[in-house]
Amino acid sequence: MADWKAEGTPEGNEPMPIAPLHRHNVDDEAWYVLEGRLAFQIDDDIMEASAGQAVIVPSGKAHTYWNPAPEEARYLLIMTDTINTLIEEIHRSTDRSPDKMKQLFSKYESELL
Repeated sequence: MADWKAEGTPEGNEPMPIAPLHRHNVDDEAWYVLEGRLAFQIDDDIMEASAGQAVIVPSGKAHTYWNPAPEEARYLLIMTDTINTLIEEIHRSTDRSPDKMKQLFSKYESELL
């Protein structure tokens, strides 16, 4: 579990995804919003979660998320060891080319879409 913050989206701007659209083929992933709001795309559905709400994405579902509001959001990301290791490796990577990222996701039974 990680306690993270997401910068707000300035009024009139398009929100930036915190993670690219992807899918974990084996692992579930969840978020619990502590402050602010987060928006999620899960397959073709778009939804928002406010402070005190949780979102769970089962394995096999394409997903991404972002902060739709101008205010910062704070949330808990609940993940497996596999997803945590993938995220750590992404953050350490100096090569973030699409091909390299696709290989990295595949290494952890996930797909970059």
